Amino acid sequence: MVIRASSGKEVEALVGDLSSPSAVTRDGAVARLTVIGARAVQRLLDVARTATASPVARAAAFRALEAIAEPRALATALTATSDPDPAVASAALGVARAFLKDSQGVKILDHVTAIALDRGRDRDVRLAAIRALSELEPDTIQPIATELESDPDSEIANALKPPPRRKSVSQIERLNEAAAGTIGDDPAALRRALARSGHDLSPSALHQIVELVRVREGADSPARKSEWMAVRAAAHIALAHRGSRLGLYDLRDTVGHAREPIAVEFLSAMTAIGESSSLEPIATAYAHAKSGARPDVWWLTHLGETFRAIVARERVTRGHQALKKIEKRWPGLLDELTASKSRPKPKAQSQKSGA
Repeated sequence: MVIRASSGKEVEALVGDLSSPSAVTRDGAVARLTVIGARAVQRLLDVARTATASPVARAAAFRALEAIAEPRALATALTATSDPDPAVASAALGVARAFLKDSQGVKILDHVTAIALDRGRDRDVRLAAIRALSELEPDTIQPIATELESDPDSEIANALKPPPRRKSVSQIERLNEAAAGTIGDDPAALRRALARSGHDLSPSALHQIVELVRVREGADSPARKSEWMAVRAAAHIALAHRGSRLGLYDLRDTVGHAREPIAVEFLSAMTAIGESSSLEPIATAYAHAKSGARPDVWWLTHLGETFRAIVARERVTRGHQALKKIEKRWPGLLDELTASKSRPKPKAQSQKSGA
């Protein structure tokens, strides 16, 4: 199910959220703006081009432009790869990466390669350039990999070297294999593939990965459970960027049963695609977190931000059945969740979770 296009007023609000100090709010805004697509491009470009805008907002704008893959963003992105802020320059390289196989690919390849090889550039920016190059054919990047081998930074020197196994398998091939049932035994590699190429997969394939990874997560050792859970979170972010609610049931179930903080990407995805049925699971997680001996303020704060974002976007009023149910189950909790700046009350004032 794809979310309908947003109004200009919503675009403005989401663009404003790109400068939020909360990563959950920023990620949710990026996901929503990606869903809106071409209609949001001009405002995203305005932010990306404005030198006085915060680096956090400009980097987030470039992330959204990368996911939208709008050709109008390319010139701005190439210019911004020289930005003095490493986060902005790295995010701009993500946009360039999206067009490396385009008709202008040779020009972009030369530009990105020069950054990757420039030992005077910021390390994170060079690594972002190398990540962009890593998805090209081995024959194309072999000369660059050879030149990088003499770099004094070992991570950079080895960045384009193929792994011992699966040398010829691209990120998208890895994801297609995972969706078909072969998820492998390397959660970190699968998570990286989702982060880099998840937007190229269909929503149904991404949802299949969510389902398969959840099974693997439950069957693996406790020590590896969190690694697989992070993979599932990355798949949910990719689904949210596609505007799909196929994974919403899993999101609700995961958040509603959380008894400790989980990957923030789950909340970012829920911020982007959650609707009224998502509010009770968030409240459940919040109530459980408050009932602990030492409530985690970071977790409570992010749950509150996600709750309020959904209430605002879906225009859920106090008279809605979902909010009535929360108020009945946990008297007083709704006021805390909907406060403009959610500050958990002392435990002595909280109610039992009821779950």
